[in-house]
Amino acid sequence: MSSESVQSMVLGDVEVIRIVEWQAPYAPARDLVPESDAEAWQDNEDWLAPHHWDPATDRAVVALQSWALRSGGRTILVDTPVGNGRERPGSPQFHHWQGDFLGLLAQAGIAPGDVDVVVNTHLHGDHVGWNTAGTEGEWLPTFPHAQYLIPAADNFHFGPDNAYGNGLREDDRLIYEDSIAPVHRAGQAVLWDGTHRIDDHLTLESAPGHTPGSSVLRLASGTDRAVFVGDLLHSPVQILQPCWNSCFCLDAALAAASRRRILERAAATRELVVPAHFGGAGAVEVRKEGDGFTLGRWAAHRAHVVRGSAHHDRPRSA
Repeated sequence: MSSESVQSMVLGDVEVIRIVEWQAPYAPARDLVPESDAEAWQDNEDWLAPHHWDPATDRAVVALQSWALRSGGRTILVDTPVGNGRERPGSPQFHHWQGDFLGLLAQAGIAPGDVDVVVNTHLHGDHVGWNTAGTEGEWLPTFPHAQYLIPAADNFHFGPDNAYGNGLREDDRLIYEDSIAPVHRAGQAVLWDGTHRIDDHLTLESAPGHTPGSSVLRLASGTDRAVFVGDLLHSPVQILQPCWNSCFCLDAALAAASRRRILERAAATRELVVPAHFGGAGAVEVRKEGDGFTLGRWAAHRAHVVRGSAHHDRPRSA
């Protein structure tokens, strides 16, 4: 079985399965990246459109997606999009969202009980929603056998000890109560800080700024390298100008510093950069250019085929 929404590639000994729940124009481009200018979008229309920008409406195109990694005999899920039936009054696009994320996982040959590790790169609602499933007041971990890796700084900031993000957004309390607290009650949450090694190929590393506990996941296997950067990047224009933050970054200076640091290493070590919300190919190599960066090759995936015999390609230029 295959699907355009379920794609895969192989990096070293790690199979990377991309699960795209939704992709569409999301918000005005300079609302999403407020420090960007119109020229940055217009001058790069030839490659930003249609997968990252819709020129007709001047809206940034984003994806809701997750990445399932098969590494060392285990299945690791990187972020868990929005979740169905959630109260999100501050996020109209996601309020009472109904999607088919678990159906897409099934197309990838992954049942909830197959997931060994869930990585939440940070605790925004579109990265933790499918941590749990159920109904209002009865949320339980979706992945009953999984260890959930949660950045300790985000757990503090968005949890009750810090009054759910200092009480600035009602959604933060709702997100914690329906998507994080049930994982703690089930004894499946593991808090970490600094770095956390998952296995011989995968290591989590703090990259704060977008949120206090924002993190990236590094993959190193054989000669292949990748870095799953969560919301360090929302649009490819931020690769061209790493000082440009998204409207969701809580600490602008720290987010920009983390972004530049991660991009510097990605360019130096030829890591494939895998953001949470890029549409199109979803992942790209970056190259150093003067004091900044430019885009290299986009990743190429194949429609994922569930079996024991499908061929998976390594990334190549689109």
